[in-house]
Amino acid sequence: MKYQLTAVLLGTFFIVFSQPMKWNEEKISVTRASEVSTILHAEELFNDRWDILPQAQFWKQIMTLSPDSILINVASTRQIIEKMSLRDWNKKTEEEKSHYRAEARNNLGLSEQERIYVTCGKNDFYKFKEVYPQLSKGVAAFERYGVDPWYAQAILLIESPGRLKKSISGAYGAFQLMPDVARAQGLTVNSQMDERKDFDRCAYGAARLINKICIPEAKRILDRHQLTYNENDLWFRLFVLHVYHAGAGNVSAVMNKIQPKEGSQEVIKSMWQNTAGGFGNNSQNYSQLALAAQLVLHDMVYEQCDDIKHHSR
Repeated sequence: MKYQLTAVLLGTFFIVFSQPMKWNEEKISVTRASEVSTILHAEELFNDRWDILPQAQFWKQIMTLSPDSILINVASTRQIIEKMSLRDWNKKTEEEKSHYRAEARNNLGLSEQERIYVTCGKNDFYKFKEVYPQLSKGVAAFERYGVDPWYAQAILLIESPGRLKKSISGAYGAFQLMPDVARAQGLTVNSQMDERKDFDRCAYGAARLINKICIPEAKRILDRHQLTYNENDLWFRLFVLHVYHAGAGNVSAVMNKIQPKEGSQEVIKSMWQNTAGGFGNNSQNYSQLALAAQLVLHDMVYEQCDDIKHHSR
């Protein structure tokens, strides 16, 4: 991967990577109360009908639902069976809960092995209004480093959105980088200083990780399976996100299990139905969350904006 050194303000230097810059036509300028933000639109979700997938619709509802409400759903498809209050569900005895699940399986013609999940609303975690001001910063930062800003927008929307919070595993910063990963990408993380706290430095680390590791590893995996791809296709971007979240080894393991024949949306949908190595339920959910978050953002922008201008029009 070619790169060059470019000087920026304050005399500092950063690496500009040479990923093909074909995302300009996806950028929109959104005006809200005289403030203008540059983000990426979500039209590909609708063009390729990602928006109607039950997984995307399920997580979209969960992201906007309060924690005192639940969606009872089919684990493998995220088909919603019923919405109810958490309080009403908790009133049921364990026997009543088991009977409810068995009856749901029977009504839907599902096998006894099919799991029925009870998922609480998470609008206390997904703070879209709070994270919105960071999106334009993230898009600009990734563009400075020559990396597809779609990844910045997607990660900011689902990783500790709008809050500077350390995860149980130790991930920290706007892009939730693990300590060792951050150090490997040139950030200082020790007892005296943690550069993950700084938005621009964390963005640099995430951009470098995406460009130097995640995208090349994603390509290697797809090449091994002789799959064709376009870096701007949504399914490819989601595949790269899986590498970012689960690691190349775990993504490779689930791909070896799937043995896909064609590079398309079907690759991602198959990953949602299979586990291998460390690629489990949380890994399956990651691209589903990315899709849902883009849908929530799309609705929020078009409901609340004063004006939208497409950069390519």
